[in-house]
Amino acid sequence: MTDEAGRADGPARDPAVAPEMAAPVADAAAPAEAAAPAGVPTRRRWPLVLTGVVVVALLAGAAGVAVGHHTRAGTAACAATRTAERGLPSVVTVFATGGGSSGSGTGELIRSGGYILTNEHVINVAANHAGGTLSVLYSDGHRSDATLVGRDVPTDLAVLQAEDGGGGLPLIAWGSSHDLRVGQPVVALGAPLGLSSTVTAGIVSALGRSLSVPTGENATAHLIGAIQTDASINPGNSGGPLVDCSARLVGVNTAIATAPNASGQAGGGSIGLGFAIPADLARPLSDELIAHGSVNHPTFGLDAQTVPSGLAHAQGVPGGLYVLAVDPGGPADQAGIRPGDVLTTVDGQPAQDAEQLVVVTLKRAVGDRVDVTYVRTGRTGSTTVTLGDSRS
Repeated sequence: MTDEAGRADGPARDPAVAPEMAAPVADAAAPAEAAAPAGVPTRRRWPLVLTGVVVVALLAGAAGVAVGHHTRAGTAACAATRTAERGLPSVVTVFATGGGSSGSGTGELIRSGGYILTNEHVINVAANHAGGTLSVLYSDGHRSDATLVGRDVPTDLAVLQAEDGGGGLPLIAWGSSHDLRVGQPVVALGAPLGLSSTVTAGIVSALGRSLSVPTGENATAHLIGAIQTDASINPGNSGGPLVDCSARLVGVNTAIATAPNASGQAGGGSIGLGFAIPADLARPLSDELIAHGSVNHPTFGLDAQTVPSGLAHAQGVPGGLYVLAVDPGGPADQAGIRPGDVLTTVDGQPAQDAEQLVVVTLKRAVGDRVDVTYVRTGRTGSTTVTLGDSRS
C-alpha cells in the first residue's frame, strides 16, 4: 500500500484528484428516476486521471516492500531532533489486513482512550472485508489490536481506537493550518515502507491545493485546501502527522506526486511533492467520526451522470450532468430540478463532472445555497439549491 505518492494502505493518488463519489441520494424514500439518454450508462465512477509529468499516488504501504538506501539532500530549518523527540511518542504504525491483502500506514494519538487519526485508505482493506483486522505499533515497540471507530471516504480520514487505550503514550498537540505560511519549515513523522519512527524535514511549498485521489474499492477522495510540502513522504507515510517546529499537528500526510516510468505508470518514490489534509479540516471531522462514526456532509439530493461530449453531440443532448434521480422532498426536488434535466453550471462553474457536486458539498454546510443552471427539453432554467442534511 502506498501513501504520499499513494495512500497509506491504498491506491495511488494524483494531484488534482478527488474522491470518486456520486451525489448522495437519501435512502429514506425511493428516488424518482429518469432513463438516461441512449448510450449513457446508468451508473459509472468518474475518477479524475492525471495526464502529464506527475502522478499523485496514495501513501499506503504494501507489505513486503523491498527497501534500499536513499538520501535526500536538504537543509531543515526546524530543530528536527527536538521536534522528533516531542512528536514521535504520539505516532503509531497502523497495520491492516483483509480479503487476502495487507498494508501499513501511519496514525497519531489524538484523544485519550487510544483514539488514533489516520487516512481512510490506510484501513479500508480491513474495513471493506469481513474478518479484516487492525493493529498498531507504538514508538516504544509495543503493539495493540485496534478497532475502527469511523471513516469518511470523501475526505480520506478515519479514526481507530487501540484496545489498550493508547499504552499511556502522549497525545499529539493540535496546531493550526490556518496560520501556516509558504516557506515555513515542517517535519513529517511516519512509517514509510513500514519503517516506523521515520523523520523527514522540509517546508510548506504551497497552500490551498485541491486534489481528487482514487482510493481503491471504486472510490475517490477529495483533498480540499491541501498543504503541499517538499518534506520527503513515501508509501506508508499516509495518515501520519505533518508538524510544525513545535511538533504540533498541522496536516495529515495523504498523497504524493511521482514521475511516471517509461510505460507512463506512477513511480514509487518521493520527488518532493507531497500533500497533507489541513489540521483545521481534520480536527472537526475526527471529532464527528468519534461521536457518530461517520461525517454528515450536506447533500444536493440527486444523482447525476456526466454526459460525454461525443455522445451529447450524437444524441443532441447538451453537455453537462444528466440528472438520473432526484430524492423526493430533498433539496434538488424542492428547488424544482427533475430527473432528465441536464445541469450546465453548478456554483458558477461549468458542469463537467459529477465529482463537482461532491466537492461543493465538502466545502459547504447544511443550509448553504448553491446556484444551478439546467436545460430541460431544450429550454434553459436556473434555480438555487439549499443543501440538505444527508442524515435526514
